[in-house]
Amino acid sequence: MPSGVLRASATAVALLATGCATASLPPPASTVERARGAASYSASLRVSLKGPALRARARALVAFARPGSLRLEIPGPTGLRLVAVVRDGALAAVFPGERAVYRGSATAADLEALLGVALSPAEVMDLLVGAPSPRLRSYRAVWGSSLPSRIEATLPDGAHLVVAVEDAETGVALDPAAFAEPPHAGYRAVEPSEARGLWGAR
Repeated sequence: MPSGVLRASATAVALLATGCATASLPPPASTVERARGAASYSASLRVSLKGPALRARARALVAFARPGSLRLEIPGPTGLRLVAVVRDGALAAVFPGERAVYRGSATAADLEALLGVALSPAEVMDLLVGAPSPRLRSYRAVWGSSLPSRIEATLPDGAHLVVAVEDAETGVALDPAAFAEPPHAGYRAVEPSEARGLWGAR
């Protein structure tokens, strides 16, 4: 799917920018409730992860449609390094530049194996909209006008995750095809340890 499907609107960017002056204040309860109830979400993120088995920094494009569809793209200088999708309980991650594919289940264990993030897809969705899982060791969100604009969390395995949200939008109409398994005819299958190295490679 083109990266543009995951790009948030200019309106959302403006709203986040105008919210910076009051980002340190707790958001109104109604704002939090709306964010946590979002059925769909699309955003551009900058992510830093420092964990027991992986340290990485990356720009990421993320979209989800509840209850269980999630898409993650990690761009590189010459094209996408990683396209990962979760749908119907399955996880598929494709590395176009390496002609490689990883398959797993939509579980916290398999997301940790691939991405170093020990959260289930539903927990990832909740983290992004300000509804932290009770399994997190710590969680702090700085809010913009309608959504978290910066998130710091300590994951269940002790990894430290920082997410800077550059633009985000909820209630977006996402094509179901966005969550279909990306084409990978002729690609070789890889194990999680190699997969992590492929998307983290510079």
